[in-house]
Amino acid sequence: MRLAYQGEPGAYSEAAALLFSPHADTLPCKTFDDVFNAVMENRATHGVLPMENSVGGTIHRNYDLLVDHEVAITGEVELDVLHCLQALPGTKLEDVKIVYSHPQALAQCERYLKELGTTVEAVYDTAGGAKLVAEGRLSGAAALASRRAAEVFGLDVIQEAVQDFEYNITRFFVIGGAAPTDANKTTIVFALPSTPGSLFKALSAFALRDINLSKLESRPIRGRPWEYLFYVDIDARRDELALARALTQLGEFAKWTRVLGTYKGWERANSARI
Repeated sequence: MRLAYQGEPGAYSEAAALLFSPHADTLPCKTFDDVFNAVMENRATHGVLPMENSVGGTIHRNYDLLVDHEVAITGEVELDVLHCLQALPGTKLEDVKIVYSHPQALAQCERYLKELGTTVEAVYDTAGGAKLVAEGRLSGAAALASRRAAEVFGLDVIQEAVQDFEYNITRFFVIGGAAPTDANKTTIVFALPSTPGSLFKALSAFALRDINLSKLESRPIRGRPWEYLFYVDIDARRDELALARALTQLGEFAKWTRVLGTYKGWERANSARI
């Protein structure tokens, strides 16, 4: 198994990949698009994509990419994220004037950074921020990234667990490969006509069959102003009879529907803090 992820070694996506499959090979990619391409071109068996954070919210770009590509969701990982402020060896907290990290990480540490009083600059990846500080030998600069990123790039951790909330969890999808036999969740996307009660009718297809929806989120359809897609996580596997019937009913009045994947939901007992 080879898992593609976005970012540098030490990125949280790499940690999620190794949490999903501890002995797998990993393939760092520059962008999320590159992760999909690596799977589609068979340079990786699977890809690992962050989808939402318990503090920062949804990574909308990756939901768009799931619609754009014919690659199914086949797994899920939840990672407890601990952000570390890290800098060149010998740097003291009062020396730090600018902090580099991914926009999501900066948002998750917003209160801490405000109290620190530093300038912030967004970069493409948390570990990429650590790489920037290390390779550029940037004095007075720090990065927000994982402890492993500090080890990879030879930085000192000045402060650990600086996120604003103790429970800072990122949820990842694994794409590619076959659906597992023990799948118990399904993610779908659908579009509805703009008519009274259309969303009520859509949700009733599941409610009348006692099927739980663990997430519902709308997303604008690009290029079609004020039209929306609805993404839904369902606590059932795709081939369960009740879900199959619900999807059939939904298809009778939705403009279109698509199953993005069926997979094993992550069990919090398996979680790890990185």
